[in-house]
Amino acid sequence: QVQLVESGGGLVQAGGSLRLSCAASGSILSINAMGWYRQAPGKQRELVATITKGGTTNYADSVKGRFTISRDIAKNTVYLQMNSLKPEDTAVYYCNAKKVVVAYWGQGTQVTVSS
Repeated sequence: QVQLVESGGGLVQAGGSLRLSCAASGSILSINAMGWYRQAPGKQRELVATITKGGTTNYADSVKGRFTISRDIAKNTVYLQMNSLKPEDTAVYYCNAKKVVVAYWGQGTQVTVSS
C-alpha cells in the first residue's frame, strides 16, 4: 500500500502562483511514476503532469510553460509549482502514484483561481 498526502492548495488571484506537495509513504520502492491530475466541476479527471522514476517529465499542453513538476527523493515528495495561474486551472488536484498493476490516489487538494 502507498499513502499519498497532498498539501498546498488554496485561493489565488489570476496570475499568481501556488506550490502543491505530495508526500508518499508505505510501499514506495516499486513506484514507477508519480504525477498530478485535476478534476474541475462537471468535468473528467485529467492529467496535469507526471514524473517517472528516471526523472522524465510530461505535461498537459494546457500547463506547459507554466507548471513544473519536481521531486525530492530523500523526502519521498513530489511537487507541482504552478505559475501564471488562470481561472480555468480551478479544480481539485490529485496526486497519483503508479506501479505496474496498481495506482494510488491522494485525497485531493482544492485550487481556486479568481479572475
